[in-house]
Amino acid sequence: MRSVLRVLLAWALFAVFFGLQSAEAATARETLELALNQILEVIKSPGYANPAERNGLRVKIGQYVRAHFDFQEFSARTVGANWRNFSDQQKAQFADAFADLLINTYVNKIDGYNGEQIAYTGEKLSPKGDRCEIQTVISVKNGKKIPVSYRLLPKGGDWKVYDVLIENISLVKNYRTQFQDLLRTSDPDQLIARIREKASEVQKSDGKK
Repeated sequence: MRSVLRVLLAWALFAVFFGLQSAEAATARETLELALNQILEVIKSPGYANPAERNGLRVKIGQYVRAHFDFQEFSARTVGANWRNFSDQQKAQFADAFADLLINTYVNKIDGYNGEQIAYTGEKLSPKGDRCEIQTVISVKNGKKIPVSYRLLPKGGDWKVYDVLIENISLVKNYRTQFQDLLRTSDPDQLIARIREKASEVQKSDGKK
């Protein structure tokens, strides 16, 4: 009788384990859809085209992005081995500056959104269920379609985005090359200052559109 109970318990745990993996995969998609819908609702609002209201609405977009993106993970993966040379304070400062840069870059890419629905074209879950990549296509002005893929990992009971591929170019890999070059001649504080400067440059270029 005990052996039968053990078998039943084993099967129950097996079912729960794989059931949770399936639920997590679905949650990754749902989490991403929620984030994108929040962002696009702001971009579609009439006030977004008004320079007087635009900055305030961009702040709201930034809040949504920060809620669903893991910028500590973004930063650690981008900086690589040099990340351990940063103090806790420098890590926090870098992640904050990097968040501003990525948000400005990302928003600039989708500013031409014309109101069409985002097409979800694919989803890949890692064998262990601890990573998920969701592919989308965003339609913008002049009929152009921009492929954007999001890589997510489970953290704190939720899924967080840790990399974005815009037109098949990884933001992590793209900036990793730039930062490694800077780290050869700059210390963490100088790198943080440079990231803040680049974030400001991107935001100013958006204002000239």
